[in-house]
Amino acid sequence: MKILYYDCFSGISGDMNLGALIDLGVDTDYLLKELSKLGLNSEYEIKIEKKNKNGIEGTKVDVILQHEHKKHHDKKHHHHVHRNLKDIEEIINSSTLNDSIKKLSISMFMKIAEAEAKVHGKTLYEVHFHEVGAIDSIIDIVGAAICIDYLKPDKIAASHVQVGGGFVECAHGLIPVPAPATVEILKGIPIKSGIVSFETTTPTGAAILAVNVDEFTDKVDMAIEKVGYGVGSRDLEIPNVLRVYLGKENKKKVR
Repeated sequence: MKILYYDCFSGISGDMNLGALIDLGVDTDYLLKELSKLGLNSEYEIKIEKKNKNGIEGTKVDVILQHEHKKHHDKKHHHHVHRNLKDIEEIINSSTLNDSIKKLSISMFMKIAEAEAKVHGKTLYEVHFHEVGAIDSIIDIVGAAICIDYLKPDKIAASHVQVGGGFVECAHGLIPVPAPATVEILKGIPIKSGIVSFETTTPTGAAILAVNVDEFTDKVDMAIEKVGYGVGSRDLEIPNVLRVYLGKENKKKVR
């Protein structure tokens, strides 16, 4: 049995997930070719490079908006994006991506949409939610579905999820960490908090786990064959990286 394990000691975000799965062995050219099927190529470019955090080398993925002239995208500035869930469903369903990628992508978007709608007191298709409507989140989520479909693990497991602490600035002002939408998405999932005063797990990262993970456990019970690191943007006291393992189930001894 092939197992994909997420070690979320420093949380998870959409870009860290993409970096970690590329670092693990997902073919970059394949990923970019599949993402191009969304028909959004004129809106962004993807920068993929090796980066080092606290002595750990991994893969850093940046989604750069074309109109920002290749400057790194500031997550706080999503106010110009007006896509809602219906728009995103249309983009995905009209693409030539395979059906399993389409279904998985929409499931992750739906998970965030439900959380955002509940937090803001609106209906599902009424919410113009910044986190999901932004082009970088579309790439992060569909990219996650493409990578998981590429790896085809029989089981996905994850550690307890570090969410961080303090406060984060959003379109509505300062809100506590974890953000309300993140809390909604992580219901029923074991978390840890307060290792740093920063949002280590985003709604996108939380949705990737909530939809795909079969088991949450800090006990790694597998024979590890590959390790990947996805590098985050922050310089923290701890390495701002997501670690993933790919391996096989330990064979049980027969007495």
